[in-house]
Formats: sequence, C-alpha cells, structure tokens
Amino acid sequence: MKVPNSRNPKAQAKGAPDVANDALVMTGVEFLLSMVEARWAARNGDGSKGFGERTHQELEKVEQQITRLEGAAGQDEKTRGEIQQLHDRIQSLRKEMTSHFGAWEKTELARHPQRPYPLDYIERIFTNWSEIHGDRGFGDDPALVCGMARFHGEEVMIVGHQKARDTKQKVYRNFGMPNPEGYRKALRAMKIAEKFGRPLFTFVDTPGAYPGLGAEERGQAEAIARNLREMVRLRVPIVTTITGEGGSGGALAIAVADRVLMMENSIYAVISPEGCASIMWRDPTKKELAAQAMRITADDLKELGCIDDIVPEPEGGAHVDHEAAALLLDAALQRHLSDVKKGRVKELLDSRYTKFRNMAQFLQVED
Repeated sequence: MKVPNSRNPKAQAKGAPDVANDALVMTGVEFLLSMVEARWAARNGDGSKGFGERTHQELEKVEQQITRLEGAAGQDEKTRGEIQQLHDRIQSLRKEMTSHFGAWEKTELARHPQRPYPLDYIERIFTNWSEIHGDRGFGDDPALVCGMARFHGEEVMIVGHQKARDTKQKVYRNFGMPNPEGYRKALRAMKIAEKFGRPLFTFVDTPGAYPGLGAEERGQAEAIARNLREMVRLRVPIVTTITGEGGSGGALAIAVADRVLMMENSIYAVISPEGCASIMWRDPTKKELAAQAMRITADDLKELGCIDDIVPEPEGGAHVDHEAAALLLDAALQRHLSDVKKGRVKELLDSRYTKFRNMAQFLQVED
C-alpha cells in the first residue's frame, strides 16, 4: 500500500494541505516584498518617472499572492502570524510612500484607473439617486452626470464628471471630457436645485473640456463661460470636491463653489503637466518638472488659498479602498455643508464672489 504525501495529486484532491508548497509561496512573497522595500529605500528622493505608480503595482501583485495564501487550507498559528506581518509591512511601506509623493506621483495617482469616480462616491454616500438626462437643446452627454439624491435625509442635487475603466465605457463617457451639451445639462440641473432650494454637490474628475470640432461648433467656450457666471450667483449652497484630475476650464465650469475640497492625491490645474512641458520646454518628457513647477497638488493649492480643505485618503490612495475613501469624504461633506448653510443667501453670494475675485493676488502695489 502506498503512503500518501503532500506531493500526491490524489491526496491534494481529497483536501490534504500542501504544506511544502505554502512554505515556498510564503518565501517567494517575502522575497518579492523585500525587493520592493529595498528599491524604495534606494530611491533616496530620486524623482524617476512613474516610480511611485510602479511600486504600487508591485505591491498589488504581492497582495494578490498573500490573498491566495490566506485562502489555502490547513494554516497554523505561525503561518497566520507571518501573513499578518506581511500585511503590516505593506501598510507601513504604503504610508511612507504616500508621505514622500511628489507632484508627478500624485498626478499618476489622480489618474489611477481604479480610483473611485463620482458614481462610485454617489453609490456609497447618497441615497435615492435619480439621474437627469439631456440639456433640452441638443442631447445628453454621458461625460457629465447630473441627478437628484438624498444626503443624510436632505434633498440635494449632484453634478459630476464621469470617467470609465473599460474601453467601451471610456468611449461612451468620452474619457470624462464633456461637450457643450454636458455643461448645459449641468446648468439645467443647477437651476432646478435653485428653484427648489436644494444644496448642490459637484464632483470634478476630468482632463478638460472636449476640444473637438463639433464641440467648438456647438459653443464649448460659451457654455463654460455661462456656467461660471451662473454659478457665482446661484442662490443655494455649493460644495465642490476634486476627486481625481481637475483640468482646465472644463473643471472650473462646475467648481465655482462656496467650499472647494480636494482629495489628498488629486490635482487641479489649468493645463496638464504634459501640455505645460510641451509649451514651456518644447519637450513633453519634462512633465515631472512641469508638475512640480505648476503647484497642482492639494497641499500647494491649500497654501495658495485656491481650495478650502483637503480630504484625507486611505493609506496608499483612494483606489486601494473605495469604502474607506467614501467614508472620509462623507464626513468632510457633512461638515462643510453644515458650515455654508449657516449664513443668509446674500452673505453666501457675497462670500462666494469675494472668494474667487481674491484668488491669485500675489502682488500688492503701494501708492
């Protein structure tokens, strides 16, 4: 009679744990994590392109290996302790990486394909979502979503850019770049909010307004300018959150607000770093230098007075844990909406106008 062992496929089919294989996997995972830690330590502040994003991708692969290891049967207390130690090391490295991120690394995080988009936040923060379609003039624009919802029991209006993750949806959403009908739909929703006295939440995540020929023929610049004018005098509280990439006037067209918040790893600029590098140095590869010079991160813009608050993200970024990111944003939205609702309408409008008129005043000329 043959004695079964852990390398016998028939024994494994009956549920016997492959202890030797688990030990090899554990050793391999620990080796990979050690390599990632060593590369990060050797970086020593070097701003090599895409380093942070590549490191995050490597950590995600390590976490996938750990998840498979956790699902294996027959683990003892020692193995579970070793797995927990690996988790702790990953969290520690993520925290250290986030604290050292420069402008370009944050740009990459803001564009991360797994980062939560406005509809992801709407699903987790709001209830009774009912979308509004069409601008009542030309058509609907899926790149901008608008609708009514409840925020902790209060009726509100929501407007936000919407990107996508797979190719079919990216084309459908036009890569998050609105056409004029999108901005006119947004304005229509804002006017409904004003008519019924509903606070307005807007979520910004776009590389910019769509620059196509058809968009220009249908009045792209006029649609954006009209939104800017109308939002300044909208008689309801407005809270805007930059959730990812806030680019050009296409972002500002829904971001003239009483409170402008930025997620910790988002960016907000009038042009992309690549575009700036192409203009200033005639070399788009200098995008890291451009990102640093443009001061587009949340910390920079808070210091300049262009935004009101920074919303923290889970360790490693919002794309790591959508639920945790939504909880953090939810708390910030509650706090700021409560603040802006305290004043009268005239005070709200005067404060909003003064807020944006005073931006970018860096030089004072004495008589």
